Amino acid sequence: MGKEKDEYQPPSGPPPGKLKSNNPWYKRIGHSSNRQQEENSQAYTPPASYAPPQAYGSSQGYQPPSGPPPSHKGASVPSYAAPPGPPPSMSYAPPPGPPPNMSSEEPPPYHDWTIIPDNSLLPPPPSIGYDASPTANASSDEGEAAYIWCQRNPLYPPGTFTQEHHNFIQSGQLTLLRPPTLQGDLLSQQRPGHWKFRTKPKCTDSCLLTSLPLYSAQWDSPLHTRRSKTIYFELQFNTKSGLWRDQHPEPEFGVSIGFVAPPFPTFRLPGWQRGSLGVHGDDGHRYVNDTFGGSDFTTPFLPGQRLGIGITFSPPQKPPGYEDRGASGKLDIRVFFTRNGVEAGSWDGTEELDQRSEGGTVGLVGDCDLFAAVGVFGGVDCDVFFAEQDWRYRIG
Repeated sequence: MGKEKDEYQPPSGPPPGKLKSNNPWYKRIGHSSNRQQEENSQAYTPPASYAPPQAYGSSQGYQPPSGPPPSHKGASVPSYAAPPGPPPSMSYAPPPGPPPNMSSEEPPPYHDWTIIPDNSLLPPPPSIGYDASPTANASSDEGEAAYIWCQRNPLYPPGTFTQEHHNFIQSGQLTLLRPPTLQGDLLSQQRPGHWKFRTKPKCTDSCLLTSLPLYSAQWDSPLHTRRSKTIYFELQFNTKSGLWRDQHPEPEFGVSIGFVAPPFPTFRLPGWQRGSLGVHGDDGHRYVNDTFGGSDFTTPFLPGQRLGIGITFSPPQKPPGYEDRGASGKLDIRVFFTRNGVEAGSWDGTEELDQRSEGGTVGLVGDCDLFAAVGVFGGVDCDVFFAEQDWRYRIG
């Protein structure tokens, strides 16, 4: 067996005294500077009142001294006395008067989620855009040339016109200009504002423009006049031109109507480049600064039909409690299309366009002058009317 541990016995005699320090800094800071103090510190003698407990180190453990615990000098134990009277009552006392009538409050309305909501009042979905027209398309070289042309020729600021010019515009006495690419005849009729043209089957894309704008930002902007302004003209799509019948029995042809902000490349149809919009008769699509295939809008044009296009610029509608937004430059714009004197479609001229529309609605929101535009290719026979007395559609 292992050796038993001896029970611990404390050493006899007083505890050892404090050793003398050999550190030279010890004297510098004032400790044991007196030799007599150093000698006296060799041994420690406790006061006579000290007597270690008899059981120190024994197996009996620590025994506290007898008697009451010593009191702290200057300290007094506080005493607490309850306030006079009975304790406060915690019972609830209802307010005076009868309780409120809860039956008068009606439950929230119940909504039957199984009923399909009426979506007839919702705005129509956006038109489907196409990367290419299902009928006729210009070449990529022509599109690249038009893009470069527009980059080199930015939009003009609004022109300055005299009162006489504005009177000519209001009466529809406008001149239709011949583009360099037009192959055919352009004729003026007996009445002012009435023009006729016939093109050959080999006529390439051409855009006929008016000499003066139908919309003058100087004279017609609702931001200045505080009145709505509508511009409009019509085109009579006659039977196919007799110039091509003997040469090509089924040639490719088409006509389109719209508006453009100057300058515009006249070897392109309206709606294909920035600052222009148009409705094309070969596919029935509408184009707004769209060099691709346009968006669904109407049916193709047929010979013998009277087609018309217009834009109404109105002051911005001010909601109740709002300040006048006229200074913001944002007009309410509505583009509409007619067929045989009846409106056949419209769209919001300020709507957000997709990435296929180069430049968005730039030039078409009332800040630029707008000219009437008629686009043609192939052999067609058409009459154009700018005077209101010749229109089939009546602007209310």
